[in-house]
Amino acid sequence: MFRSVLVRSSASAKQSLLRRSFSSGSVPERKVAILGAAGGIGQPLALLMKLNPLVSSLSLYDIANTPGVAADVGHINTRSQVVGYMGDDDLAKALEGADLVIIPAGIPRKPGMTRDDLFNINAGIVKNLCSAIAKYCPHALVNMISNPVNSTVPIAAEIFKKAGMYDEKKLFGVTTLDVVRAKTFYAGKANVPVAEVNVPVIGGHAGVTILPLFSQATPQANLSGDVLTALTKRTQDGGTEVVEAKAGKGSATLSMAYAGALFADACLKGLNGVPDVVECSYVQSTITELPFFASKVRLGKNGVEEVLDLGPLSDFEKEGLEALKPELKSSIEKGVKFANQ
Repeated sequence: MFRSVLVRSSASAKQSLLRRSFSSGSVPERKVAILGAAGGIGQPLALLMKLNPLVSSLSLYDIANTPGVAADVGHINTRSQVVGYMGDDDLAKALEGADLVIIPAGIPRKPGMTRDDLFNINAGIVKNLCSAIAKYCPHALVNMISNPVNSTVPIAAEIFKKAGMYDEKKLFGVTTLDVVRAKTFYAGKANVPVAEVNVPVIGGHAGVTILPLFSQATPQANLSGDVLTALTKRTQDGGTEVVEAKAGKGSATLSMAYAGALFADACLKGLNGVPDVVECSYVQSTITELPFFASKVRLGKNGVEEVLDLGPLSDFEKEGLEALKPELKSSIEKGVKFANQ
């Protein structure tokens, strides 16, 4: 549904989109809050969520500049009502009644920085925001974009546990950009239409912890081992590729906003009872020995309905899975430790 909104804007197309899952009169009221809405990811994400017909109320929060973003986005003639909130005193109002909270807040990556370099600043921001979520909208789904996701999701879980409000079915690390990149890069090498491509991506959301499962890609293509190795490496380094291309002027903001909007749309569909909504996400999991892991997840009215098995892996992917575990384990432990300081 949402992909079509991005490429078709006529009134008739919009009506057909709404009819695909609901009549326009039966779409539930859904409030979406974006925390960090005035930032590099937050602004295009606010625009994309304003275009989503499943959103009835769009709450934009940041420490500064949000009224301007809200005024700008609010002029767009789509369903949702937009309100901008700014500063600590407005956080409660921004969150109250939210069905879905998306968190792109924090500083971006710069050349030479790893996601872990962001940890000390972004971890503190996430800790404070999650404390507020636990207080003002404890039953909302939470989509974590703030990096390092491998650590910020465990931080959020610990904060929610301390507040007595943790529901593992409602906390998601957004890894959709890894899937978006894997699809794009695979389609280019396989010479197939990208719209037809599907590639699951498992593990985490940083460097070697990102493991695209090209052996499960559809449509299947007869690509050499060297090509698949290069595709895996490019998917893992996709964020660095953008950081270097922007030459100190930013990180992956536009593609991240697109990926964040896709995953938010999937969550809203699940909440609304659309069947068979499956996306990859970094969630609490028992499919490996690690407490958090990204894999295919079935979404529903309660958030995570089912964490799906990894399926058959190639020998190369099995090696990648074992190789990523120590780093991912360390990142999880780092987040838990920070949250409990």
